[in-house]
Formats: sequence, C-alpha cells, structure tokens
Amino acid sequence: MTKGYLMLETGEVFDGDWIGSNDEMTGEVVFNTSMTGYQEMMTDPSYAGQILTFCYPIIGSYGVNEDDNESHSLAVSAVIISDVCEEPSHYQSTSSFSAQLDKAGVPGLKNVDTRALVAVIRKHHTVRGKLVQSKESVIPLNGWGNKHDGELVSQVTVSKKEVHGQGESHVVLVDFGYKKSILDALLKEQCKVSIVPYNTSFEEIEALSPDGILLSNGPGDPMEMAPFFPQIRALTEKYPTLGICLGHQLIALAYGGKTKKMPFGHRGGNHPVKELLTGKVRMTSQNHGYVVVEESIDQQSFQVLFKNVNDRSLEGMKHVSLPIQSVQFHPEAHPGPSDTAYIFNDFIHQVVTSGGKQVCGSVNL
Repeated sequence: MTKGYLMLETGEVFDGDWIGSNDEMTGEVVFNTSMTGYQEMMTDPSYAGQILTFCYPIIGSYGVNEDDNESHSLAVSAVIISDVCEEPSHYQSTSSFSAQLDKAGVPGLKNVDTRALVAVIRKHHTVRGKLVQSKESVIPLNGWGNKHDGELVSQVTVSKKEVHGQGESHVVLVDFGYKKSILDALLKEQCKVSIVPYNTSFEEIEALSPDGILLSNGPGDPMEMAPFFPQIRALTEKYPTLGICLGHQLIALAYGGKTKKMPFGHRGGNHPVKELLTGKVRMTSQNHGYVVVEESIDQQSFQVLFKNVNDRSLEGMKHVSLPIQSVQFHPEAHPGPSDTAYIFNDFIHQVVTSGGKQVCGSVNL
C-alpha cells in the first residue's frame, strides 16, 4: 500500500494511504460534516478546485451508483477520509468509492486523522494543501496551484445550451456550476428548462423568451464574476429570479451588496436556518465558503428572509417590489434534508403569476 501525505501551506503534514489516481494534486482544503451523500458531494461542481475532507469516519459503505451524481464527473480535486469501505453493500451499487476515484482520475488519502485535520482547518481558517507521495517534497510558495475562481466556473459550466422538459413555464438556468438536483426540482414543477453557460449574453437569454431565471450554485469567490453583475441585475429586473448559493451572492453583489470569505465555510446537511417571517427553523444542506454581508444590503430594496441559527449569517432574502428571491442554502438538498424544497414551488408560482411578462422597471439604489 502506497503511503501519501497531505502537506499544508501552514506547515502541518498528515500521512495516510494513497487511493485513486496517482496524480499529485493541490487545492483549498475544506471539510463536510454530512454522514451520507459522499457521491453527491464529490460530483457537486461547487467543490471544483478543492480537497474535500469527510468528517464521517467511514466512507463508501453503500458504494457508488449510476443515479446520484450531481454532474457528469467528479468535481473535487482530491479527497481525504479516515476509513474507506472497499466492499460496499447496497442493491444499487455499481462501483466502490476507491474505484470511482481511480476511474475519474482523482487522488485521495485514507487512514488520515481527519479529526485533527479539521481542527487545523478551523484554527487557520482558509488553508491550501497538496497531496504528495514523498514526504520530502519541497513546494515553493508559487507552487500551491492558486487559481482564479473564474477559471473554476469556466471548467464546470455547460459548453452550450441544453434544453430539458416540455412544461408550460420556461425557466432559463444560468449555469455557474449547477447541480443536477436543481434541474430535477424544476422538472418536477413541470417546467421547460434551458441551461445556458454563465457568460451567455443578455440578448441571447432574452431571445429564448424565458418566463423566469434561476442563477445556479458554483465554485469560488463571487467577486470573480464582477464583469457579469450588470447583466445579472438586468435579468433580475426583467424576469422573476431565484438565486441559489453562488447565485444568491451574485444577486446581492449586482445590487451593491458585499460578500466576504468565511473562516471555514458551511458544508454539511444539518445547518439550522430560521425563517424570519414565520419563526420556523428549517434544516438545510449547505456548501459555501463565502457569505453576503448583511449590513451591505439595501434594506429599502431587500428584505432578509432567512438567518443561520448558529452564526446569524444571512441565508436568504427577497426584493421588496420585484419577484426576486435568493437563498444561500440548497433547497434541492441531495445530500441533506428537504425542509426547504417549497422554495421551488414559490418560485414557479411567481413565474406563473407574472405570466412571463416584463416586471416593473429598475430600482434606484
């Protein structure tokens, strides 16, 4: 069994046993606290450029199947786990965890002290690391593989327009790295969905005659998408819009708000979020490293809908006069609870109510 090492730019080194591809890999080291859903996590495009640490101690027990991928391939740069099950037991399983890594060309380490690694990440906050097969590897300061996050979005977006479903309501999904479960949720609401690359022009989207717009999740720093803020604002001023995760952050930025890097992000399937209008607490699935600064939101234009119970961070908002809503969490879940799946129903209700017509004019901020 080949030994491997995770070297952090802060100086710590964690040893383990190598699995998957033999390629050495660099990326931001993050952790997810979910007990299940490793297949969905690894194929979530929001993890592009990241080394994912699984907090749950045993990964792979139910194998990998053909139905639960959130994209066409693995999105993570590498994975770190404590113990891996090489003989999965589930009637839908078609492959083992390690075999999927090897097939996708993604490296990983097993038998790692993941509790100690998570403690280091929480201590240092944002940490980059590299998987290497030699402990004596010397990594220069410019060798940590820093990428502009805009490059990450370019890697995970669709290359050309895709059309799914034949429903009466036509939703254009602007793809910054969408999850398949978002598409499935829209199709369940009887929508026709056109998926377009994130850099599709306003005129091209307008020519599709959409009834509504959905801005998807995706990887990286939302400020990397600054050239598209005017277009995002123009779309939201004309069509009913729902933003999810990165899409939520982009709407806030397009209307003059600010975002900031979180100490170690929210990644897991049990994050409690309070719905301010009702006082109810919803359990949500989350995967993000940036957050909208609540104080930067124009209270005359947007109303805060959701707040995180643990750290009080902004989790959702809606425009006071335009049919615009956005959420930081994932209402489609997968993996995670479905407490907030009703948000898709609310969005489609807005789309149907507006009749696909142009909504009222722009708001002066």
